[in-house]
Amino acid sequence: MRILCLDIPAPGATLEHYAPHLTAEALHAWGLYKSGFIRDIYFRQDRPGVAIFLECDTVEEANNVMAEFPLAKAGLLTFECIPLRLVY
Repeated sequence: MRILCLDIPAPGATLEHYAPHLTAEALHAWGLYKSGFIRDIYFRQDRPGVAIFLECDTVEEANNVMAEFPLAKAGLLTFECIPLRLVY
């Protein structure tokens, strides 16, 4: 199942709060990308943040994996995980 995950910054979170976690965040994302779990990552243009496309079995699995990102574990963001299907 393809899942679109959109980040939701915590109220009051700033780049200064994020900075200590960004290297770990990138390494975590890279590991998930290499495993095939993450299919695509895009920077948002409407605000700072990301849109991530996953391939997994359920939305629950997506939520559990996204909760393991360093910024999520630090309480600086959460993710909205939206299931998608092909049009045809």
